[in-house]
Amino acid sequence: MKIAIPKETMPGETRVAMLPSEVKRLKSDDIAVLVEAGAGAGSFVSDADYEAVGAQIVSDIYPEADVVVKVNPPTDDELGKITDGTTLISLLAPFTNHDGVKSLSSKKVTSFCLELIPRTTYAQSMDVLSSQATVGGYRAVLNAANHLGKFFPMLMTPAGTIKPSTVLVIGAGVAGLQAIATASRLGAKVEAFDVRPAAREQVESLGAKFLYMDLDESSETDSGYAIEMDDEFIRKEMELLHDAAKRVDAIITTALIFGKKAPILIKDYMVEDMHDGSCIIDMAAENGGNCELTEPGKVVTKHGVVIDGSLNLPSEVPVHASQMFSKNIAKLLSDIIKEDKLEVDFENEVTKGCVVTHNGEIVHEMTKKIIEGAK
Repeated sequence: MKIAIPKETMPGETRVAMLPSEVKRLKSDDIAVLVEAGAGAGSFVSDADYEAVGAQIVSDIYPEADVVVKVNPPTDDELGKITDGTTLISLLAPFTNHDGVKSLSSKKVTSFCLELIPRTTYAQSMDVLSSQATVGGYRAVLNAANHLGKFFPMLMTPAGTIKPSTVLVIGAGVAGLQAIATASRLGAKVEAFDVRPAAREQVESLGAKFLYMDLDESSETDSGYAIEMDDEFIRKEMELLHDAAKRVDAIITTALIFGKKAPILIKDYMVEDMHDGSCIIDMAAENGGNCELTEPGKVVTKHGVVIDGSLNLPSEVPVHASQMFSKNIAKLLSDIIKEDKLEVDFENEVTKGCVVTHNGEIVHEMTKKIIEGAK
């Protein structure tokens, strides 16, 4: 079996799907690993580093591949190169990337979608979304500190005492909690809000102030994702966030609803009432953004406030983002490779949860319904 690691082609992408450390553990007499020349350059890993652990460096990665392991969904050009019957392991964006999913199905590609790895204790070590959200949450705070014309921590100097900056984190999932922890380490005063009741204890354990509302246990799914709330809840939520926006220096938004566009939580009028020179880091920009004024992929200034809609924050920390991604992939491969052969076992909870296409069909029910409903 030949496992191929292509060079990522998405503009600005610096990550690589697997590092030499995991390639070394994976390789065996019956498993060869092919690495496209230059695949690790963005993460400061050379071709020689891969060759040192037994990988083969090739210029045309797809013709020989039995299994392709990528970070990002394959482009149209890459889809054209993937041979029929290949197995693909990557992020896929299946709920919006309809043409890509259809193409994989038509080519009888077995696709393991990393976004759909079950959020269970068993699959935790394979959870790419969580590992990359950790990186993104960290980087978001650094970007906020860079945009602000202020110190984050309180300083006592001969020139007087400087008050700490105040940071509001919206959404206390993996990314939000990492943002809270990072902002706290940098000395900021941190407040946080989440619609899920369980988040309050986690937020307060990191030393942040939880912005309290009368929350209902039904505000999260069984998997821990937030769900859409009713109009009255949203009205109260907007009042609370508007009040907070007036007093904070930076807002970091991370709120997502599974399978849907990101909810708009920061309205135009809220931005207008923020202090000049403050900033918003919209981590939901790839899903449309939590701020009404976010322009995905751009950093803009509106009403004197910097609104950062940068995409793919993990690529701004390529070394550890790749390290974490690589370990997630290695764990997944160890779960689905049996006796040096990749096994598609739908009795396996991971396989059942994340395989999107197989044997020429779309087998993931939610993806299938969304694609059929879009016709």
